[in-house]
Amino acid sequence: MDAAPLAHVVTLNADGSPHVTIVWVGLDGDELVSGHLGSWQKLRNVQRDPRVALSMEGSRRNEIGLVEYLVVHGRARITEGGGAELLQRLAYAYVGPGVKFPPFDDPPPGFVMHVQIERIGGVGPWVETAGGRR
Repeated sequence: MDAAPLAHVVTLNADGSPHVTIVWVGLDGDELVSGHLGSWQKLRNVQRDPRVALSMEGSRRNEIGLVEYLVVHGRARITEGGGAELLQRLAYAYVGPGVKFPPFDDPPPGFVMHVQIERIGGVGPWVETAGGRR
């Protein structure tokens, strides 16, 4: 599993308004995954409407000086269990080697959000500039 920068994840509230939060993400096969210990608003939103968008800022600037960033549009699904284990694996990249996360004994099993990638955009080598959609 490869970790990515912090991701801003957008889900849709019941009234159609956006709900934005930051999550740790990793890549698991062709899906982005994030771990969660509780049934937070973003998870309840995904269970009702699976459409999501995530944005991640890169660490490089392109040839004209723009900071590269990735935008992922997709559909998410929630699975029960595995959230604590996933957070521990991601913590090594986000917090540091040897860290214990969650920082307490016997965390709840939590949840994993899996995002099937449907379209990507942003600024970077992953987007074609001629006719590409941003």
